[in-house]
Amino acid sequence: MFTIRTAAATMLVGLSAAMFSPAASAADAPKARFSDVTSYLGAPNLGLTVALVEAGGGPGKFSSVTLVKTLTGPVFEAEVKSLTDKYGADSVKSFLSTFDFVISDSLKLATAANVALPAKPSVDPTDGKALSAALYKAGIDRDGNFDIEFLLDTLVSHGIHTQVMDDIDAKISRKADANYHIILTQAFKDLKGAYKL
Repeated sequence: MFTIRTAAATMLVGLSAAMFSPAASAADAPKARFSDVTSYLGAPNLGLTVALVEAGGGPGKFSSVTLVKTLTGPVFEAEVKSLTDKYGADSVKSFLSTFDFVISDSLKLATAANVALPAKPSVDPTDGKALSAALYKAGIDRDGNFDIEFLLDTLVSHGIHTQVMDDIDAKISRKADANYHIILTQAFKDLKGAYKL
């Protein structure tokens, strides 16, 4: 079981070279899988990762539905309806189950790479507006635009994000992978509008 136990400074010592790429210039960085954005290759923002996981119920109990409820607060029902109207019930269901897999797989890969998350989140995981704002800001790419893959790289590293996408493709489907990115992007656009980020 994944535990949250040590300070962020100490976690960098044990990172696996296979999971965390060295810093590279923007010209050398790979492009994202589902967009043209240049991938983020820096160290992940693990305090924010902790906040996201805790907002969804914590390691071992994470639920994407719980996370979405935390992030959206009083507009949860309206957001689910909006996403369902736009993408269909089956796509939203696939998004939620894929999101659960993403967190589980990310934590498994981080554990295997000896990544120790900080003991405390960098943002209050019960404050949906503050967490939404921090996540949205972390997804702003070098050109000043929000990109979901840039955010996921920032949260878990480009290496782990890429491996998780490969695992989705192999264990669920490439379609589910694309759908997850599309709906999560829309959800963050909706949060931006709701909270005027």
